[in-house]
Amino acid sequence: MAEVTRVAEYFLFLDSEAEGDGISNLKLQKLAYYAQGFYLALYNRPLFESKVEAWTHGPVVVDLYHRYKGYGSEAIPPADSADFSDLTDDEISLLDEVFDVFGQYSAWKLRNMSHEDRPWLDHEVQADEISQPEMAEYFKTKLN
Repeated sequence: MAEVTRVAEYFLFLDSEAEGDGISNLKLQKLAYYAQGFYLALYNRPLFESKVEAWTHGPVVVDLYHRYKGYGSEAIPPADSADFSDLTDDEISLLDEVFDVFGQYSAWKLRNMSHEDRPWLDHEVQADEISQPEMAEYFKTKLN
């Protein structure tokens, strides 16, 4: 199982390699949420252990939020190292796919997209945990 910080660092690396506009904490939250959801749907196990909660601006991986909240809405710099040998081929493949599909969108577009997802809609209370089983069930409906 990947460490959630390694997932984040990989997304930041991908963005820097693609010469993107940078990834804010808000955008990172949504990328991690989509990665977790699709990994659960495809492999029937979590990508990372950290919990996902329903917050006002959509699903949030709490550990990542606190790690990067100091950046506010600014872009988070990529990690110094590009060595991701601790991630499995399946993890890398899924993260690449999630970045290819969702990385093109702005943080606010991803926020709005996540507000249409059943896992967030089913939780009206902020900081209510979105369970892995409900994420897996929902994301299985999104697989082609």
